[in-house]
Amino acid sequence: MGLKWKQIQMRQKANFEQELQNRLSFLSGKKIEAPKIDKDPLVRKLRANIRAVNNRLRLIADHEKRTEEVAKIKADRAAAPPKEQKGGKVEKPKKAHEEGKEKKIKGEKKAAPPKAQEGGKSQKAAEAD
Repeated sequence: MGLKWKQIQMRQKANFEQELQNRLSFLSGKKIEAPKIDKDPLVRKLRANIRAVNNRLRLIADHEKRTEEVAKIKADRAAAPPKEQKGGKVEKPKKAHEEGKEKKIKGEKKAAPPKAQEGGKSQKAAEAD
């Protein structure tokens, strides 16, 4: 997730927080008590939206952290000298085709046996006709 996605989430969070402050000041201006303010549907929805954005921002931060770790590991691997392998697979250089080897020609195939004729006749009956 890129920086743009993170910035969008930050703006949404700021917007939700501003709307929540406006709603809370409106309700307090109407002399509504705190327990009723907590039960107000718009307040609950705005708080839920803020929690959702916070979760998304946390996931973005985790993703960025993981990306940095992977980049660091790749850089360490690139900087480290290649290790010699003991036993097991040994890299062999690929040899080019030798001049003595020739490709098989596709035209030199064995002749296929004759197919049975249609109409249910066997080969012996077809030869007798």
